[in-house]
Amino acid sequence: MIGAGSRERFLRPLYRSLGSIRFRLALVYSLLLFGLGAIVVGGIYWGLARNLDESPLSQSIGLDELQAGGGVESVEEQAIRELLVATEIDANERAMQTLQDYSLIALAVLFGASMIVGWSLAGHVLKPVGRITAVARRISATDLSQRIALDGPPDELRRLADTFDDMLDRLDRSFDAQRGFVEDASHELRNPLAVIRSNLDTTLADPDATTEDYRFVAEQVSRSTERMSRVVDDLVTFARHETRPQHLTLVDIGDLARQGAAEFGGYAANHDVRLACEPPSGLLALGDAGSLRQALANLLSNALRVAPPGSEVRVTAGGEGAWVWLAVTDEGPGIPTAEQERVFQRFQRGRQASGEGRGLGLAIVRQIAESHRGEARLTSTDGAGSTFTILLPATGASSPGARIRRRGRTGETAPVSR
Repeated sequence: MIGAGSRERFLRPLYRSLGSIRFRLALVYSLLLFGLGAIVVGGIYWGLARNLDESPLSQSIGLDELQAGGGVESVEEQAIRELLVATEIDANERAMQTLQDYSLIALAVLFGASMIVGWSLAGHVLKPVGRITAVARRISATDLSQRIALDGPPDELRRLADTFDDMLDRLDRSFDAQRGFVEDASHELRNPLAVIRSNLDTTLADPDATTEDYRFVAEQVSRSTERMSRVVDDLVTFARHETRPQHLTLVDIGDLARQGAAEFGGYAANHDVRLACEPPSGLLALGDAGSLRQALANLLSNALRVAPPGSEVRVTAGGEGAWVWLAVTDEGPGIPTAEQERVFQRFQRGRQASGEGRGLGLAIVRQIAESHRGEARLTSTDGAGSTFTILLPATGASSPGARIRRRGRTGETAPVSR
């Protein structure tokens, strides 16, 4: 006797198969084929029955003509006629019954065969779905290296598999970026924490430490915590701009440039640097005003930090077609070509950077530009200054369609041929 547990283990796969898409596809295929077969067989049955009713055997052998030509029908002729008609009716009924029986058997065989063929075809068609499911099950939170890599014609399942692989690629890159971000952040915060701990341990271990020693340590701790606070603020800003801005409006880039230059006017004067800003009016870009102000502030802070006394920092802007640009040019030491891409990475400082930089300012600029579907670009000559340019869509285009070049030592930039 089969126990309840054994019966459940036997029935569970059966129920799962009956509820699968494969079974439903096979059933639909079989029902369609069965329905078409039933229509064909029914048509043949109806046509044959109608033909037998309209053309009986008695007409074929000419009994009606014999009766009309011979006058009065004898008893023997009448008996023969009735026997013939009865025999004909019985033969017709037997033939129709036989046809019906064989038709039902044929339809049953057709249904069973179509279920088997439909099950096989559905399994072949849905095989990529099983492959997708297997890959999805093998994926874990720490391993996104699995890919479907489905071959075959570019049908719906191939597009589904390719879309799934693309999604895994994006997730893998995102997780790698997050891991790198955490590692960089921990490395950047480890140094001030080490300074704080070493100063505190040294002072607390010294029994002869004076009030001045404690004051000195307190000042060191204050500077280190201030640095940590700035790093944390920049980390939060960087993380916030990893997605597209949510408050997009039309921003006047000229007004934005003038406001940024005004805010840094005092800082530039204290460092004996001329800050020039003469952007045109009416340059509208689609973006988040607060984010763009921060990007410009980071560029100005970077330019004023590296600009030598007596030099000039210029803020310029322009537009062409569906794109507008905002540029900051300094007359600092410049950046070698080999380092130009690296300065936009997190916690990377070019040769021109001073110790005050935290290595996130230019990374935030690029993040803000890309979150606006734009670009951050650098044009620099070693020993002759640098121009940082933010290229923004004026009407929401998908990617920049112009290249930026630098014109002379004036720092003016403009789009050129596409």
